[in-house]
Amino acid sequence: MGMVKEFKEFAVKGNVMDMAVGIVIGAAFGTIVKSFVADVIMPPIGLLLGNVDFSNLFLVLKDGAAGLGSYATLADAQTAGAVTLNYGQFINTIISFLIIALAIFIVIKNVNRLKREEPAPVAAPTTKECPHCFSTINIKAVKCPNCTSALQS
Repeated sequence: MGMVKEFKEFAVKGNVMDMAVGIVIGAAFGTIVKSFVADVIMPPIGLLLGNVDFSNLFLVLKDGAAGLGSYATLADAQTAGAVTLNYGQFINTIISFLIIALAIFIVIKNVNRLKREEPAPVAAPTTKECPHCFSTINIKAVKCPNCTSALQS
């Protein structure tokens, strides 16, 4: 019974719940970035490079059962059972990673900036030193209580 109670305390602890929410949001963010790269960033880059579709850039390492040797798309090669090296998809994945890393860097940088504590204001002194006997006295004192010397303001 004690182990169940400990697990319950662990599972509903703030850090675990925050981490779970972060993982779910991170997965959704990853899907958005993947779509952003595949649907927004890569088409113009492919157009600039001569109508290249990066997701269809591949090398045939071994022909499929049909033995065609040349495939128009990656899907055609995979359907034929060809062994392919999909470097175009790898390029898309690298660009997705860089965008996610940049976004995380920006978020963490801003969170750390918000977390920085401003230096505490220096409190006005409440005591001063008697110039005659060098004892510590109240800052408002006009006469030292120790040596009875008159003090200047």
